[in-house]
Amino acid sequence: MRERLPTFQQLRAFEAAARHENFSRAADELHLTHGAISHQVRALEQELGTPLFLRKGRSVKVTVDGRKFAQVLAKAFDDIAAGADALRPGRGRGGQRLTVSAIPSFAARWLAPRLGQFIEQHPDIEVLLQASGHMQDLEREAIDVGIRFGRGRYPGMKVDRLMGDIYYPAASPAYRGGALPRTPAELAQATLLRSNEPWLPWFRAAGLALAEPSGGVMFEDLSMLIRSAVDGDGVALVRHVVAMQEIASGQLVRLFDIATPSPDDYYFVSPPGAADKPQVRAFRTWMLAEMAAFAAELRLT
Repeated sequence: MRERLPTFQQLRAFEAAARHENFSRAADELHLTHGAISHQVRALEQELGTPLFLRKGRSVKVTVDGRKFAQVLAKAFDDIAAGADALRPGRGRGGQRLTVSAIPSFAARWLAPRLGQFIEQHPDIEVLLQASGHMQDLEREAIDVGIRFGRGRYPGMKVDRLMGDIYYPAASPAYRGGALPRTPAELAQATLLRSNEPWLPWFRAAGLALAEPSGGVMFEDLSMLIRSAVDGDGVALVRHVVAMQEIASGQLVRLFDIATPSPDDYYFVSPPGAADKPQVRAFRTWMLAEMAAFAAELRLT
């Protein structure tokens, strides 16, 4: 049977291409060319006698059989990696790896500064933190935990709500030479910075009949929005968990006492196959405790 196995190069190229559903991204990951990935996948399809991708122009979509095969390969590669890790110095005595994916703003501003505490409590766990704004397929990409900000609808996943968040306007103390808006109505004359989070719910809470701002730059990453506000470019509608460092340091000033709850919450999401790993259980327990303490301190529920 082993003599009939496809080559490792073919399997590795296909698994990466199926995981990304993109030959160029697979090539970047494996430090190969797009053509090399395409060649290895074609050779594997000929070897197996079945197409693994549906091709339409430059786009590719993995077939149903291809997806099933990719999942088999992903588990096999994980087993190989775990076996190799167990042989490395310091790995054979219970060392475990935990892969966590979190949205960039949360990863950089809340999670990363606290991870040292978790590692101190669990020195045998190696944490690989990935900051990504994309909704990855956690199972396909072998990610143990995803910290997500949304409505909690993650079919097939084990999901725990962590906490909510609030929005309020903030600006640099140097904005317009320090002449900050003194009342919500004065925002009508201010430069309002835009992100994917709409201003309208806050306008309504403040009793303002203003239209949703338009034009200018639309910031998809809240860290960039906050940076622009710190630079004095305008007034930003910020999410507290993301902006609290700048508020505490005085780089940003919260305007008014009006806040609106976010319609989205933070969630701890894990694939069923990873949820029972000891390192995932330990991280879940730590995250729930950290978030509960943080939410209680800020009265966020």
